[in-house]
Amino acid sequence: MGSNMAEAHPVGFQWVMEAKARGAQVLHVDPRFTRTSALADAHVPLRAGTDIAFLGGVINHILSNDLDFREYVVAYTNASFLVHEDYRDTEDLDGLFSGYDEAKAAYDPATWHYEDIRPQDTGHGKETSPSDQHGSGGPVVEGGSEEIAADPTLQHPRCVFQILKRHFARYTPEMVEATCGTPKELFQRVCDAWTSNSGRDRTAALVYSVGWTQHSVGAQYIRAGSIIQLLLGNIGRPGGGVFALRGHASIQGSTDIPTLFNLLPGYLPMPTPAQRTLADYLDAVSGDKQKGFWRNADAYTVSLLKEYWGEKATADNDFCYGYLPRINGDHGTYRTVMDMVDGKVSGYFLLGQNPAVGSAHGRLQRLGMANLDWLVVRDLAMIESATFWKDAPEIETGEITPETCRTEVFFFPAASHVEKEGTFTQTQRLLQWREKAVEPAGDQRSELWFFYHLGRKLRERLAGSADERDRPLLDLAWDYAVHGDEPSAEDVLRRISGQDLTTGEDVSGYLDLKADGSTSSGCWIYSGVYAGGVNQAARRKPRSEQDHTALEWGWAWPYNRRVLYNRASADPQGRPWSERKALVWWDADAGEWTGHDVPDFEKTKPPDYVPPADAVGPAALRGDDPFVMQADGKAWLFAPSGLADGPLPTHYEPHESPFRNPFYAQQGNPARKVYGRRDNPSNPSPPEPHGEVFPFVFTAARLTEHHTAGGMSRTLPYLSELQPDLFVEVSPELAELRGLAHLGWAHVVTSRAAVEARVFVTDRMRPLRVQDRVVHQVWMPYHWGGSGLVPGDVVNDLFGVVLDPNVFIQESKVATCDVRPGKRPRGAALTAYLADYRERAGITPETGTRVSTAHETRHVEPGHEEDGT
Repeated sequence: MGSNMAEAHPVGFQWVMEAKARGAQVLHVDPRFTRTSALADAHVPLRAGTDIAFLGGVINHILSNDLDFREYVVAYTNASFLVHEDYRDTEDLDGLFSGYDEAKAAYDPATWHYEDIRPQDTGHGKETSPSDQHGSGGPVVEGGSEEIAADPTLQHPRCVFQILKRHFARYTPEMVEATCGTPKELFQRVCDAWTSNSGRDRTAALVYSVGWTQHSVGAQYIRAGSIIQLLLGNIGRPGGGVFALRGHASIQGSTDIPTLFNLLPGYLPMPTPAQRTLADYLDAVSGDKQKGFWRNADAYTVSLLKEYWGEKATADNDFCYGYLPRINGDHGTYRTVMDMVDGKVSGYFLLGQNPAVGSAHGRLQRLGMANLDWLVVRDLAMIESATFWKDAPEIETGEITPETCRTEVFFFPAASHVEKEGTFTQTQRLLQWREKAVEPAGDQRSELWFFYHLGRKLRERLAGSADERDRPLLDLAWDYAVHGDEPSAEDVLRRISGQDLTTGEDVSGYLDLKADGSTSSGCWIYSGVYAGGVNQAARRKPRSEQDHTALEWGWAWPYNRRVLYNRASADPQGRPWSERKALVWWDADAGEWTGHDVPDFEKTKPPDYVPPADAVGPAALRGDDPFVMQADGKAWLFAPSGLADGPLPTHYEPHESPFRNPFYAQQGNPARKVYGRRDNPSNPSPPEPHGEVFPFVFTAARLTEHHTAGGMSRTLPYLSELQPDLFVEVSPELAELRGLAHLGWAHVVTSRAAVEARVFVTDRMRPLRVQDRVVHQVWMPYHWGGSGLVPGDVVNDLFGVVLDPNVFIQESKVATCDVRPGKRPRGAALTAYLADYRERAGITPETGTRVSTAHETRHVEPGHEEDGT
């Protein structure tokens, strides 16, 4: 669901097909009939942007028919915990949760917290920083589950289980059909298959990709899927789980050791200005009384600081904590692009991305890059983001002129993945080492080479500086091993893994890390990948020489565990739920956890362990608390904190939708980030009174034959000839409605752009009946741009910038559009054409800022656009 796995992740999909050959049932839920659908047992269509309504229907089916794996749910989730008496649900507030601030378009989550059985409020569970700054364990929840009011019978009206039942009660099969357009019989087939293949003896896996994430409620899509998997006992067990498929080799690695503005390596949050000292920071991250392994964030953080600054980092100077930057707001990619347009950014590095084509609102991206002093582009070919100043679509419209464009572009040819060594971290958290196959040609260089020598040159330039602002750069431990002039990737991996600085030995894992400055590690979750001085990621023992868990093929973080939270694969007494699904279990004779996988639990902690009242950190975890990174040791069906848009998934319509929300008066996600600017127009729902101007639902995705923004495929003749033209898929009914001819030309129009393409009339895009009327959906692949052997219009120009409030990802899987026959206008005629569409749709600069709530329609006033609300 949210994934065309056969086409976008074909190497991984071979294992789905192997499972199907052995009798596994494969169901594909997707707006479009794809190559995945063709190989599945059933294709289940739905309207783009309505996945929570569908998943909520599955949750309701489970709870209404008592199909949950009750023993697992009671023992391992927060189902029994009582929520604060002041909490109000969307059922009470017509689509809003308690704590919503209309003026800020944001929630105060205080009423979402658990009920504390302690006699007085001690600040238990109070958030100390915005949710987007927390690591994977969420905000601090002090104390263990013994300090949370609970009802193990799950009957108390304020327990999470009963709140869940009430919240999803309206998500009936009839509402799923009316909202998603999914026929009831197909929806029922999904429910039956999912529940019958779950429980004590069986498990089911859930696979998603960016079809889920790229929405204004993307984080809540994944929460909804997780709730189902928890209710059915499919987390922490073999054959279960929630798989986030990654678009190419090391997307997982780029979040672990992040390219994200709000995180440090290992999902540690970036410090805020208020956290002036290391003690302030650690108190916000883990507190003094938090339960679980996030309590040890002091060891993870200090070891990271020691890796960054080496001998310069001492206890006397807070281990150079003061050198870390402070997060002071939204610095995501889209906010940064707007800051470029506004003249607030002088220079930019582009590595491994092509925003002129590959990012939402391509026009905004190109205009931003055209307003820089300098731009550095590292890539395999001269991509559109390197040549926009002379060949962007805005040249035709006069918005960019080569003679006056102020941006100086520096292009550095990059080495490809076969021309460099190092690790990739795959979808399943597996680090795999790749040797260099061939030497890079000419001036091509690796990323390691580029950044190592950039750092070296900057440090040489600043040598002798007395300016305090230069100390963080000058004090860096920049002493990596070098082979010739190429930094050693293996030495970098060893530094990431970590060392005992008193002995020089490599650590075996994060349990070895200490907060006293005696250990270093560039990413605590990767610690142990170089255990014993051996590159564990380079192991390649054949599957025929080991069991099915294959622990000697690569290395998975953390500690080479192949299934996270695998303590949940055993019952509370430590016995496998079934012998068929045995993974780890308690060996009473040996007094330890053992099994086919590395236990994700303290090895010698027995299942009946009860912590003392004053225990904190891992010692506060009970013997039946499998979710060791969670602040209460349990999996969260209900999120008492840490999310910006509510403790439970809720169906909201996409920012642009041809329909009103049938569930609540609240139309869209009330906390979504809407950037109201003249250069970011949108057609926010509800669409009245001009809904006929953009009547269709638009979505975009990938093809196997091309790669993301096309820079690695449109330059190659043998790939280009397989998919030589940009095309738009429409149903026969829509083709008749708009007079479109198969293989003829048409153009798709949104409030931001018009894009021309060849017409592909196909039953793969079937019309759906939603709210008693027919809706047509339109699909395009997004790989084309102005350069290469097979150029075409930029599909991402059609999308605007509206973001999920938790992770700042764009809603680029759904928008409203029109489709017209023939090619689009060009130059000044295109500008006038789009202006006419916006006028007919009633779109003004303020329209795009409209955030309709259950109570009123709010507009961001001019001059207040910078806050992103």
